[in-house]
Amino acid sequence: MRKILITFIGMLAINVLFTACDKDFLETTPTDQVGAAVVTETTGNAMAALNGIHRALYVRYGSQGRGGAGHFNMFMSEMGEDHVFNSSTWTTGLRWILTDSPTNSYNRAHWAMFYEWIANANILIAGIDDAVGEQDDKDNIKGQALLYRAYGHFMLVQTWAGRYVKGQTNSQLGVPLKTEPSTEPIARATVEEVYTQINADIDEAITLLAGKSHPNKSHLSVGVAKGLKARVALVQGNWGVAAQYASEARAGYTLMDKETYRKGFSTDLDQNSEFMWASHIVEDQTNYFGNLGAYISRNYSSSSIRANPRSINKPLYDMISDTDVRKTLWSEDGEHTELQDGYEISSRHSRHPYTNQKFLSQSTAVSLMDVPMMRAAEMYLIEAEALARDGQDGLAAQALFDLIITRDDAYTLSTNTGQDLIDEIMVQRRIELWCEGFRWLDLKRLNLPLNRKEPGSRHTSSRTGGVLEVPASDNRWVWVIPQDEIDANPLVEQNPI
Repeated sequence: MRKILITFIGMLAINVLFTACDKDFLETTPTDQVGAAVVTETTGNAMAALNGIHRALYVRYGSQGRGGAGHFNMFMSEMGEDHVFNSSTWTTGLRWILTDSPTNSYNRAHWAMFYEWIANANILIAGIDDAVGEQDDKDNIKGQALLYRAYGHFMLVQTWAGRYVKGQTNSQLGVPLKTEPSTEPIARATVEEVYTQINADIDEAITLLAGKSHPNKSHLSVGVAKGLKARVALVQGNWGVAAQYASEARAGYTLMDKETYRKGFSTDLDQNSEFMWASHIVEDQTNYFGNLGAYISRNYSSSSIRANPRSINKPLYDMISDTDVRKTLWSEDGEHTELQDGYEISSRHSRHPYTNQKFLSQSTAVSLMDVPMMRAAEMYLIEAEALARDGQDGLAAQALFDLIITRDDAYTLSTNTGQDLIDEIMVQRRIELWCEGFRWLDLKRLNLPLNRKEPGSRHTSSRTGGVLEVPASDNRWVWVIPQDEIDANPLVEQNPI
C-alpha cells in the first residue's frame, strides 16, 4: 500500500482545529500532522478531525481540476454520453485519458484522495472508543467515520476494479482494503471482500447514527447511511435491500417544488429540503478557480466556462417533456434569457445550444457553489429501479410517479412493464441526476457500452479524442492502478492495460 501519511486531515481546515484546542496544544503540535492519540484524546479533538474530513471533500488535491469529490463526480459524468463539451478545453474526463495511463496525474490524485479519507477515518474508528467525552458524541463520530471509510472503498472498487456481477463469486481483484491506521503494504482484496466490508461498515454506522442530530448537510446522518446502503445494494443487484433502504433513507426529506428546482443548484443546498448530503463552501474556504463551480456552473467567468459551457446531449434533452420543469435547467438556444434574478452570464461567455443552468456559482466573479452528494430524488429512482428489476412493476411505477409528478404536472402513472419500465426509469435517472456523478458508473454496473454516436448527438471526434464508442468488454472500464502505488507497494497487481 502506498505510504499515505496518517496525518490529521483536519489541518486542511486548520482554523477548525485551532478553535477546538487550547493554547498549549497549538504550541506543541506540528502544523503538518497531529498524532493519532491526540486526535482521539477527546471527543472535541475527534470532532475537529471529522470536520476536517468533511472539508476534505472539496479541497484541491494538486492542481486545478482535482477539487475533491465534486470533481471526481464531474469526471464520472463527463465519461458518459449525456454530458457534451463545446470546446476542447479541460477534456481529461471526456476523452477517458485517465483510465489507461498509470502515470496520469488525475488518476493518481483521486486514488490517493480516497485513501487519504479512509486513512483519517481509520484513526477515528480505532481510537474514539477511548476518548474522553459523551457516548453519544463517540457514536456520532465513529458512525460518520465508518461511512467515510465505506464511501471511499465503494468509489475505489467501482472505479479501479471489475464490476460486481450478481450471482457470481466476484473473486476478481478489487482494491487494497484498509481497515487499520497502518501504512504497511497490503495486497488487493477481492471485489466480494471489499463489498462485504463496505456493507459491514454501513450497517454499524446505521446503528450508531440512529437518533443523532447533524448540524448541517456536510455531516453524515442515518439517512445518508441508508442512502449509501441503497446505492451499494443497487450495484450488487440486491433489489429488496436497495428498495427498502432507499425508501427509509428519504424519510423526512421533501422533494423540491417546481419553483425551487427551476432556480438550479447554487449556494443554498443546505437549506434545500431535498438534499440529504451536500458540501457547503464558505467564503474563507474557497479554492477560487479550483472550486467545482469554476467548471460546471454556467455563469462563473473562468476560461473553462467561458469557452466550454457544459451542455446536455440533445437526444436526452429531447426525451424531456415540454411540461417538465427540468427542461428549464438547460437553455435550448444557449442565451439563458430565463436565468433567475441575481444571476447573469457576461458577453464574454460563449453561447452554445443546450447549455446548463442547473449549476450556478454565486456570481460571475465568485465560483462558490455547493457540492451535491445525495438527494432524496435519487432514492426514489433507486427504489423504482430495484423494484422493476425485481419484477414488482406496479410498485416500481408508483415510486417513479411519486417523483416525476413533482417535476411534471402532466406526467401519468406509467403503464409500462418489464424492460420497457426499466428503460423508462433509467431515462428519468439520466435526466434527474445529470452531471451529479452517476452515468459512467451506471453504464459500468449494467455492463453497457458507451455510445456517443446516437442520432442527434452533439459529440464530435475532435473534442472527445475519438472516444465515441467503447464496448462493454473494453479494459478501460477498469482504471489502471497509479504507477506510484505499484512502485511503492510490491503486493499490488496492476490491472490490464
